[in-house]
Amino acid sequence: MPQTASRLNVFTESVIRGMTRLANRHGAINLAQGFPDFDPPEELLVALERATRGPHHQYAVTWGAPRFREALARKITRFSGVPVNPEENLVVTCGSTEAMMVAMMTACNPGDKVIVFSPFYENYAADAILSGAEPIYVPLRPPRFDFDRPELARAFAQKPKAIIVCNPSNPTGKVFTRAELIEILALAEQHDAFVIMDEPYEHIVFAPSEHVYCAALPGAAARTITCNSLSKTYSITGWRLGYVQAAPEVIAQARKVHDFLTVGAAAPLQEAAVAGLELPESYYAGLRDLYTRKRDVFLDCLRQTGLPFTEPQGAYYVMVDISSLGFGTDKEAAERFVREIGVAGVPGSSFFREPENRYIRFHFAKREATLRAAGERLLRLREFASNPEALLKSKLQGRD
Repeated sequence: MPQTASRLNVFTESVIRGMTRLANRHGAINLAQGFPDFDPPEELLVALERATRGPHHQYAVTWGAPRFREALARKITRFSGVPVNPEENLVVTCGSTEAMMVAMMTACNPGDKVIVFSPFYENYAADAILSGAEPIYVPLRPPRFDFDRPELARAFAQKPKAIIVCNPSNPTGKVFTRAELIEILALAEQHDAFVIMDEPYEHIVFAPSEHVYCAALPGAAARTITCNSLSKTYSITGWRLGYVQAAPEVIAQARKVHDFLTVGAAAPLQEAAVAGLELPESYYAGLRDLYTRKRDVFLDCLRQTGLPFTEPQGAYYVMVDISSLGFGTDKEAAERFVREIGVAGVPGSSFFREPENRYIRFHFAKREATLRAAGERLLRLREFASNPEALLKSKLQGRD
């Protein structure tokens, strides 16, 4: 048998999706893969039912149904202030996952370098490798997960073609400030690089933090490629609707990549999603309030375990430091949590380039009842926090 592509040996299948499979096998509460256990807005459900009865069952325009792109352009401009032409500035994709691959393959030639902050959403490194690019990793320093300015400047001195910035950040919950984004843009301009922004959590930001749209900053339009999705804002992760927003010259090339990757996103779902894009400002204020309550409920549960964590500024993830529990690796800890405690998280090492074993990432995009149930299970960790040796001898360690 011929050998498969060697580039596939550099990374594994998704650790996040692997933890979901393990959670399903053991009936654990899944706080690993970030999807809600509650319904989308009623307006979307009604629109979806209506769309299934309409003339929307064949191919839409490859780069997005016109009505969807028009509504999307209006929504982007409403919140970011960036003028968006639906015919020139958008490509509709199958989720932000495809959007990121489109952006990478549009921006980069094989052999180009791409800056990736570490920790990073696991797809970024794989996207770079699949695009034939070489990642340059710049650490975000815990517990605040800020970057070191001279270190980032040294990375840009290697002449990367692009930098990837997830804002708000998955997995850390960091929200990049205006000053940080301006500094990143200045370095990108100095070294003629693209800034690829991944912004699916744009509306899930906790006071006093604020989301700053990089594309709206002075001088950003020509070099910013924004990837986004509707998944998190409207609780429709299974609809797989995303988009790339960029300058017309970039979008003209991105459309080619998208066309030959997936042809197009689902036509009836684009039609139904217009109802979400047209929701009033009160919906987004309510979404912030909803996730602020969920965050507060879950963080209160975590405080009772005694384990340290970094309070997220945005998105719906929290990095929990489990180093006091005495596990050999975070992977071992995460798997034991599923089997013995009944709560699934993601071993933090899957997000880091650096050798790192202290963190488990949990998400809180669940009903409050689900979060409280998970919190009750996680309280079992409290008895071991002050006595790591007891953990190694307990049924946590000894029973599969």
